Amino acid sequence: MTPTWYVTFEIPRRGILPKQRSPRETRTFTTEAEAKAFARLKLAEGQSLFAGTINPHLPKQLIPSSRIYAWLADEQTGSEPPLNRDNE
Repeated sequence: MTPTWYVTFEIPRRGILPKQRSPRETRTFTTEAEAKAFARLKLAEGQSLFAGTINPHLPKQLIPSSRIYAWLADEQTGSEPPLNRDNE
């Protein structure tokens, strides 16, 4: 199956690195349920994150950090309305 969801999370900085790196990492998932399970783990670690759908999946969804808890609380996977669309 093709991944349709992503979760981007902050990478905790530890020690001194010889080269600069992105402070965020992204993981992809085939289902929204998998993405939500991973997001719950990262939130339990105290990390800031956001999620969304990968193009060209429609309807496009973007879940900013401020809406993550509401997204995770909605257990009606697959039938929930988009939280944020591109054309809005």
